[in-house]
Formats: sequence, C-alpha cells, structure tokens
Amino acid sequence: MCSLKELQAQYITNEDGKKTAVVLPIESFEELLSDLQDLAIVAERRNEGTISHDELVDELKRDGLT
Repeated sequence: MCSLKELQAQYITNEDGKKTAVVLPIESFEELLSDLQDLAIVAERRNEGTISHDELVDELKRDGLT
C-alpha cells in the first residue's frame, strides 16, 4: 500500500474550496482496487477455521499439488 503522498492525488474543489473529488494516476487507482479486493476476501474468510502447516502439506500432497 502506498502513502497519500505517493498517490499523487489531485483534488477537485467546489466554489467554497471544499474537496469534492479526487483524480489519481490509473496505477494508483488499480492498486487501491486490488487492496480493497484483498481486504474484502479477508473479511469474508475471517470466521473460517484454520489448519496446521502439516495438515496443509498433507492436503496438497493428496491433491497432487506438491
């Protein structure tokens, strides 16, 4: 995740000088979208059970993935 300064954000303001929108380089926007997707997945899976590393390795072997 990049810092606010690294985003190179430009702000659009109204007549009162209040920020109403932001313009970002497409790369920064895409990175933010990717981070949001990752966070959504984490939130969806937060109540899932866990397994040990050994159990994972055994499962991968059974599935022919190692």
